[in-house]
Amino acid sequence: MSYRGLVLFDIDGTLMRRAGPHHRQALVHGIRKVTGLETTTDGIPVQGMLDPAILAEMMRRAGAKRALIRQAMPEIQRAAERYYRRVCPPLEGKHCPGVPALLDRLARHGSLLALVTGNLTRIGWRKLERAGIAHYFRYGAFGEMAASRGRLVKWAIREARLRHSLPAQAPVALVGDATSDVIAARENGIRIVSVRTGITPVEDLEALQPDYLLRNLRDFRLRMVER
Repeated sequence: MSYRGLVLFDIDGTLMRRAGPHHRQALVHGIRKVTGLETTTDGIPVQGMLDPAILAEMMRRAGAKRALIRQAMPEIQRAAERYYRRVCPPLEGKHCPGVPALLDRLARHGSLLALVTGNLTRIGWRKLERAGIAHYFRYGAFGEMAASRGRLVKWAIREARLRHSLPAQAPVALVGDATSDVIAARENGIRIVSVRTGITPVEDLEALQPDYLLRNLRDFRLRMVER
């Protein structure tokens, strides 16, 4: 199949909101399970951060040394994923406004849909499965797969061209709610559609001048991701 374009989506604040405390609880559980440390995400500006970076900061604030963080991180991530898959509740109705209708429209339009998210892989997929929208996405670039969101975007574009038959001239866009999404898109020379459904102050998004800044995804138009 030849796709008309690639549209990359962030998850939290873009596709989903008010999904509950279970994701943060999973990170706390993963650290406790593997290291015995008691940690919290309180005071950490998690918006736009990758889960491994959040985990590392939680551990640093609890006094963990760099060597322990590096050594324990793979097992912490696995423990957090296992916990989240067990406790994640049904998430129907937790979509941001306009999401299911837009995904359906993009799929019918012939767009390749994929994820670029700070979530760990099994947490991200579980979240979307429980929300009933995982089937729209062919693959994803997740938090443990690169050191920055910009590198995740780069990987996702390469994957689309190498494995999913995306033509070299096809347009690519990223849809996200955080300033880190705008920066990642700009690093890769692709279009950015920002939405105001997350917790990022609108003036912070406006300062970065995304290609489009939408109230929510009900305002999305197909021309925004076409040439």
